[in-house]
Amino acid sequence: MEGIPLLGEKMPEFEAQTTHGKIKFPDDFKGKWVVLFSHPADFTPVCTTEFVAFQKRKSEFDKLNVQLIGLSIDQVFSHIKWVEWINENLNVKIEFPIIADDTGRIAKLLGMIHPSKGTNTVRAVFIVDPEGILRVVLYYPQELGRNMDEILRIVKALQVSDANNVAMPANWPNNELIKDEVIVPPASDEKTANERLEKAKSGEIKCFDWWLCHKKV
Repeated sequence: MEGIPLLGEKMPEFEAQTTHGKIKFPDDFKGKWVVLFSHPADFTPVCTTEFVAFQKRKSEFDKLNVQLIGLSIDQVFSHIKWVEWINENLNVKIEFPIIADDTGRIAKLLGMIHPSKGTNTVRAVFIVDPEGILRVVLYYPQELGRNMDEILRIVKALQVSDANNVAMPANWPNNELIKDEVIVPPASDEKTANERLEKAKSGEIKCFDWWLCHKKV
């Protein structure tokens, strides 16, 4: 696990063979958000349900300027045959590339192999912004399939946060306290705290207290 990328760092560069040809990561995807996700193995039940679920939401990811990229330590011909099987038997055409990391080089580079969980890749998700900066890492055990709606929510929330310099509450956009509103960053000095309270009085923002303010975007 040594040397794996941390949040806020540039993603490591690598070249790889995929089902859509060779790619250079992250350079080929500059200007796009990327959801890079690993799966333990082709032709396995949970992974198959995940790929179908990702594909079913591809148009939603497209609207968010997101490139989906899969990865496992299978060879490219295995990926190709698995994608064909999904299309022929489940009537779902997988339209995003899958990296063939048959040497395990990339999986090791990104910390996708956890020895206590076996020799295959765990279900890792790396969310990368248009500048190639790692923003979110999620790890799931092999026996637990991912929630793709949560991954969509994460990307939406990051984009709103970046565009408005705000923080996102729990369960956004269905937060129990402020619903679909967002959190104004806490004041770091007395002057800003007092300004927050004045803005609250004028209705520009709403506050439970000076340190917990929210607004619509």
